[in-house]
This record gives sequence, C-alpha cells and structure tokens, in this order.
Amino acid sequence: MISRLKDFYMKYLSWINAYWLVTIVFLVITFTMGDSSLYKRYTYDQKIRELEREIDHYRKEIEVNSEKLNNLRTDKEGLERFAREEYLMKRSNEDVFVIKEK
Repeated sequence: MISRLKDFYMKYLSWINAYWLVTIVFLVITFTMGDSSLYKRYTYDQKIRELEREIDHYRKEIEVNSEKLNNLRTDKEGLERFAREEYLMKRSNEDVFVIKEK
C-alpha cells in the first residue's frame, strides 16, 4: 500500500512540494467535510436569509394588525362595521342577506 502511494506520488505529484501537497489536501478536506464545509455554510446562509425575510414579513403584518386594532378601539363606527362584516351581526330592526359565491 505504501509503495503504491510512493509510486503515485513519484509519477504524478513529484513536481509539487510535499508541504504544499499536505496543505492543499488539508484545505480540501477542511472545506468539504464536516459542519464548516462550504456547502453547509451556503445552505445555512440561505436559511438565515429566508428566516430574515419571514421576520420582516411578520413585522409588517404586526404593524398592520396593530393599526387595525387601534382603529377598532378608538372608532365606534369602524368597530360596528367590522362586527357587521366579519361576524354578520345586525341591528334588531334590520335583516341580513348572506350571498355565497360558488
């Protein structure tokens, strides 16, 4: 086994300094194996970007919903309109017709 490695080295890699060869092999193994591989780092970065976009989306949604909630707390007509539209509430002297789309 060792003689085969020596033969391979002498035939193909003898022009490369042994220290450079070990350094190159070390770097290749470091960047392709384990948790710190380039592929895994890329996938982790991609996941982080996706989660940051999701955080931004939910922050905007929270702003919109908190503004709606503030409007419902302060505006009586808006509260009545919301109750009529969302919960189909009505006054005692009126009829409500619900139209369902197919």
